[in-house]
Amino acid sequence: MIEEIKQELKNKLVSYYKEKYDTEINIVVEEPKKATLGDISVPMFLVVKTLKRQMPEVVDEAVSAIKSFNLPLESINPTGPFINVFVDKKAVSNKILKEVYASKENYGLSHIGDNKNVTLDYSSPNIAKSFSIGHLRSTMIGNSLKLILKKCGYNTYSINYLGDWGTQFGKMIVAYKMWGDLDAIKKDPINQLNKLYVKFHQEALNDPSLEDKAREAFRQMELKNPEYLDLWKWIREESLKESQQIYDLLDVSFDSYNGEAFYNDKMDPIVKELEDKNLLKEDQGAKIVDLGDDMPPALIKRSDGGSLYITRDLAAVFYRKKEYKFDDILYVVGNEQKLHFDQLKRLVSKMGYDFSDNIHHVGFGLYLTNGKKASTRKGNVVLLYDVLTDAINLAMKQVTEKNPNIKNKEEIAKNVGLAAVVFADLKNFRGLDIEFNIENAVKFEGQTGPYLQYTGVRIASILKDKTFDPNNIDETLFDKPHYFELVKLVGEFKSQIEAAAKEYAPSIVAKYLLNLASSFNKFYSLEKINVEDEKTRNTNFLLAYSVRVVLNEGLRLLGIKYLEEM
Repeated sequence: MIEEIKQELKNKLVSYYKEKYDTEINIVVEEPKKATLGDISVPMFLVVKTLKRQMPEVVDEAVSAIKSFNLPLESINPTGPFINVFVDKKAVSNKILKEVYASKENYGLSHIGDNKNVTLDYSSPNIAKSFSIGHLRSTMIGNSLKLILKKCGYNTYSINYLGDWGTQFGKMIVAYKMWGDLDAIKKDPINQLNKLYVKFHQEALNDPSLEDKAREAFRQMELKNPEYLDLWKWIREESLKESQQIYDLLDVSFDSYNGEAFYNDKMDPIVKELEDKNLLKEDQGAKIVDLGDDMPPALIKRSDGGSLYITRDLAAVFYRKKEYKFDDILYVVGNEQKLHFDQLKRLVSKMGYDFSDNIHHVGFGLYLTNGKKASTRKGNVVLLYDVLTDAINLAMKQVTEKNPNIKNKEEIAKNVGLAAVVFADLKNFRGLDIEFNIENAVKFEGQTGPYLQYTGVRIASILKDKTFDPNNIDETLFDKPHYFELVKLVGEFKSQIEAAAKEYAPSIVAKYLLNLASSFNKFYSLEKINVEDEKTRNTNFLLAYSVRVVLNEGLRLLGIKYLEEM
């Protein structure tokens, strides 16, 4: 609401100067450095510079103009080069809370994405490997972005671009043929295949010829060797079964599971187009595209004719453009792949297509274990299923201690444990590396997912079996700082969602929810909510109800379940 007033004030001032002086002035409208100065501040430096007049004269004129605008303002206080404004707390608070009450979970809906299509490529694990903690980042950042973008009116298409093709399968086949125990693999497919993958890399350190054997095995796959393809299909099916257990647990779904193999028959037309446009060059038997002095060339085909990751991604982006008609495509992939996506964008541009700027790499940092990156090859990965199970067990212990007789204890512990893990990730800006600590994540206090859930449960308990009249409230209460601080935060929900959508940063929503929960708990410590006076009680209940609506919806946008009790 205050963001809307700021925007309207800006627009009216721009129109005022345009009409009076026939000049465009970029008016800045911001928050004062101190809340005691006002709710809105308008610095007048640019106006003085543009009109070439003295500051006091410019400020006086602007104050008169603002007074004439039909805006819910309480007072206008010029302080030097700044015009500080207090909004009408009663009118603003009334409007915000009534809107939440009427809209419920639809509060905060935005239309910035109306009629636009966004394709999201995320999660995308390699098959034949267990889901590690490292996969959580892409999965949950992508899932949250999908939910946030939907809230902003975008049509979303989510793709799990499975790593189901490439030289690693040549390695797997060589390892299977040399050391595989079929009975053991059938009993525990993914763990046994993981062990073979690790063993291959250990043995390859002493026997480099194994790498050549792996490349040849993958070449046989590309030549459709039936034995190798049958083995590949079986590995893919078993991997999907294991991955689906994780997705079901996290409540994550996709519109497509088309992985790398899906594009095997779609690369030749792309390579031909590169040839027809004279972009392909030969370099030591390989086919490359020169991308300029500031970027390494893109390797399109190896000297043995084998396909490469960039070729496949190029085929994929054109297929997705045709299939989904995307306005933007997001690749939620680690920071270390930045160069790859820079090359992809440059390739699309050099081919003459104007949508290269709509390709966005949404990068993220690593999960670190004792300061080091985990590696499947070295066998030091932390399995995501184990982390989630540990978090749920820790949550069960805490839930039991706090509320031993609670019903549906297992379901509640599951949702608290998952909230702990997911929020511990999403509260951080995605570009940063994370040292994950499961014990801290599951705490009911501090900057955690369970803390947000617990705040929501506290409000649910306050409101349980209560009725209140939102039209019979005491508006004078909003003059109290702790009331209006909370109302202002509730009113920021939409702008925070829009900022998260524009910056592809779920952490904006996560940090906002922490501020909201903290503000409510401060309010709760200062005010008795269920009081004798009817108007005060209605006001308190309406405010608490509004906070819960926003908390619940905000958690949903992060892919976290809200609870009624815990």
